[in-house]
Amino acid sequence: MIRDIRWRAGSGAINSIQMTEGYLIYAFDLNYQPKALGATPIVRTNEAVVGIQCHYMRLHNVSSNALQPTWIPYRSTMSAEDLLVFSLRLMTDDWQAERTSNVFFLGDMMNIEASVVQANHVPLHVFVDSCVATLVPDLNAVPRYAFIENHGCLMDAKLTGSRSKFLPRAQDDKLKIQLDAFRFFQDSRSSIYIICHLKATASATTDSQYKACSFSAAANRWMAAGGNDQVCGCCDASCGLRKGRSVEAGAELQGEGDATLGPIIVQAAQEAEPEFQISPLEAKEHKAAASSPEVVVLAGVVAVGGLVCVTVLLAILLRK
Repeated sequence: MIRDIRWRAGSGAINSIQMTEGYLIYAFDLNYQPKALGATPIVRTNEAVVGIQCHYMRLHNVSSNALQPTWIPYRSTMSAEDLLVFSLRLMTDDWQAERTSNVFFLGDMMNIEASVVQANHVPLHVFVDSCVATLVPDLNAVPRYAFIENHGCLMDAKLTGSRSKFLPRAQDDKLKIQLDAFRFFQDSRSSIYIICHLKATASATTDSQYKACSFSAAANRWMAAGGNDQVCGCCDASCGLRKGRSVEAGAELQGEGDATLGPIIVQAAQEAEPEFQISPLEAKEHKAAASSPEVVVLAGVVAVGGLVCVTVLLAILLRK
């Protein structure tokens, strides 16, 4: 069955609607009539009539095959479709490869790289929110040493005067940490585990919640790896959620998770074997002893005794 309905619009175009078993067809003519150019009585285009038809399906299965919009926002297309993967790795001295050995000595510097695998996500920035060291892979184990806390404040240099620090970023999805090797006091176990809580944001902007701050003993102040030292002002106090923080600002957080590194073996510092040397005092005593009268007399007695023995031996040989 086909129904055809036609009418004449005020502009002179003929419009129609046709309905078939599967489609609804709407057709009309678009008329173009040129007007005089400006204040002149002339035109430079011709009249035109364009026929237009629109076809719409009459039946749809809305339970499973509903119509979907074809336009998807760019940010939605690039948003997370799988879980973020956070990791910690020991790196070589030049940071070019993962370190194959997990053995360190006291006095060594441990290079630790925190990273997030972003896959098809929008570009992400990783931050180390907190870190603790334990003797077993348990965040709540005792003893435990919290060397990064307060949302990215590396406390080790402040607490112990060490060389520990964050390094300036080379990649947004990686953050480098240099940590002075240590062991737990009065504990014979040499293995430690490092457990960190990592966060990833879509914005490069740092604030009191997302930062990487190190304490410089030389400058006696906190310094940010990103250069904005003002965000480190709360490291000696509390870097809680700032007042008036908007929901939009908080939405920058794309994901967070824990990562564990270990076991790391930290052994006692190697000591070089001392070479045996005679002290100046001992050398002086030896020299004085060699030149004393008692030594001279003893040497004379030994010489005379030797001479007598040789004389007696010669006499015996001559008699024979």
